[in-house]
Amino acid sequence: MAEFTVIPPEPQGARRINASQAALIGYEAQLWQMADALRGSMDAAEYKHIVLGLIFLKYISDAFEEQHAKLEAEREQGADPEDPDEYRALNIFWVPPEARWSHIRAQAKQPTIGQLVDDAMEGIERDNASLKGVLPKDYARPGLDKERLGQIIDLITNIQVGDQASRSKDVLGRIYEYFLAQFATAEGKKGGQFYTPSRVVRVLVEVLAPYKGRVYDPCCGSGGMFVSSEKFIEAHSGKIGDISIYGQESNYTTWRLAKMNLAIRGIDAQIAHGDTFHNDRHPDLKADYILANPPFNDSDWRGELLKGDKRWVYGVPPAGNANFAWVQHFIHHLAPTGIAGFVLANGSMSSSQSAEFEIRKNMIEKDDLVDCMVALPGQLFYSTQIAVCLWFLARDKRNGRFRDRRGETLFIDARKMGTMVDRVHRELSDEDVAKIAGTYHAWRGDAGAGDYADLPGFCKAATLDDIRKHGYVLTPGRYVGAEAADEDAEGFEEKMQLLSEALREQHAQAARLDTAITANLEALGYGG
Repeated sequence: MAEFTVIPPEPQGARRINASQAALIGYEAQLWQMADALRGSMDAAEYKHIVLGLIFLKYISDAFEEQHAKLEAEREQGADPEDPDEYRALNIFWVPPEARWSHIRAQAKQPTIGQLVDDAMEGIERDNASLKGVLPKDYARPGLDKERLGQIIDLITNIQVGDQASRSKDVLGRIYEYFLAQFATAEGKKGGQFYTPSRVVRVLVEVLAPYKGRVYDPCCGSGGMFVSSEKFIEAHSGKIGDISIYGQESNYTTWRLAKMNLAIRGIDAQIAHGDTFHNDRHPDLKADYILANPPFNDSDWRGELLKGDKRWVYGVPPAGNANFAWVQHFIHHLAPTGIAGFVLANGSMSSSQSAEFEIRKNMIEKDDLVDCMVALPGQLFYSTQIAVCLWFLARDKRNGRFRDRRGETLFIDARKMGTMVDRVHRELSDEDVAKIAGTYHAWRGDAGAGDYADLPGFCKAATLDDIRKHGYVLTPGRYVGAEAADEDAEGFEEKMQLLSEALREQHAQAARLDTAITANLEALGYGG
C-alpha cells in the first residue's frame, strides 16, 4: 500500500515538519477533515471530485516548484525556470503563474478564490494538451461556500504529495481509496466502485509480468493497474514504451481522476469513458494482458438488454449479477496467447446458480481457460468486507513461452497471509506477494523460477479430473489439503484463546441475567 504524509496545520512561525519526521501521522483523519469542510454545501459525490481536483493541483504544483527551484539555482549555467520545455522534457507539467499553489494559497481567504481556482485549472489545461477537458472547473459556482473552499486549500497546503519522494508512489490512488471508503459510507452504499489496494494490484502484476504488449483494464478506476504495470517494467529494467495501455471507466468523475493519475506520471494511455458492457470503446482490441477489479456482484448492469451478445460464448450471465459478464468480457478481449488476472468475490468460485455454474463449467471443459486460482485473506479492502479471490486465465496453456499446462490448474490458498496494519485492515507484505507470484512462475515453468512442488495447506497443481470431482468448484481450500502439523498447532491455540474468551463472556452475561431475574422475582414478591 502506498504511503504518504499529511502534516497537520502548524502554528504561525512554527518549524515545518518534513515528510520523514511526519511519517504515519494520522493522515486518514486529516483527509476526512478536508472532505468534511466542504460537505455542508454539496453531497458526497460532488465534493469527492472537488477535493481530489485540488489535491491534483497541489500535486503538480509541488513537482513544478521543486524543478523551478533547481533551475533557478542553475541560472548562471543558462537554465531558464520560466521555460515550459525545461519541465516537459522531464514529464513535469508546466504550471503557469496563476496556477501555482503559492499563488492559490495566498488568496485562499479572498471571496474570489473560487474563480482563481477555476482560472488555475483553465491555465493548466491551456498549457498542457494531455489534460484538456479533464480538470474540474466549477469552483466559482454560487453553491460552493468560498470560506470552506479556503479551509480546504489551507489543509491541502500541508499535505506532501508532489515532491520527488512522493511522485513515484500512487499517492492519488491511495488518497482515492480512503476517500471512497468514507464517501460510500456517507452515501449509504455497500462495496462497488473503489480503488484496489496496491498490494493486491502488485500480486496481479507480478503474476502476469507484463513486459511487452497490450495491457487492458475495462473498469480501470483511478488507473492503479496501469501505474503498477509501468512500475513493474521499470523495476525489471524494461522500457516503458514496450507496453501500450487501454482502459475504460464508466464513472465520469473516476475517469477524470484516472486521466490525472496517469498524466502525472507521463503514461500515455487510451482511457475511454463509457459503459463497458453497453458501449465498449475498444471493440476490436485483443490484449496480451488484462488486469481488472470489476465491481463485485453488480446487479445494476442491465444485463437483460444483452441476452444475445457475442461475448457470451460460455453462457448468458444472470441479469442479477455481472460477475460472469465481466469474466466473459475479459475472455473476449484476450489475444490468442493472452493472459488475464482479475479480482472477484469468493462466490464466483463456487456459485451453484445455474447460469454461473454452467459458464464456469464450460470455461473449464471447452477451452481449459483457468490457469490459477488464489484465495486472498479478508480485510484487504477499505470499503468492503466481501471476501475476494484472484482468477488467472490463459487463452492458450501451450503457447510456447512456458511449459505445456493443458489439463492443469494451480490452486493457491493465501488466506493466512498478510498482517493487520490496524484493527480492521490487513495488508500483504512484499514477501507474501513474492511467494504467490514465485509459486505461480515455478509451476508455469518460467526460466529461473526454480522447481515447483505442492505445499500442503498452500498450493496444489490439480488436474481437470480433480476439478470434475469437486463439481467445478474452484475454491483453493478444496484442493490444497491440510497444513503441516506445526502450523496447525498455532491455529489451534489461537482458536482456543478466542473460544475461551467467548465462553468467559457468555458466563458473565449469564450471571448478569441471573441477577436481573432474581431482582425481578423479588420485586414481584417471589424472592427467596
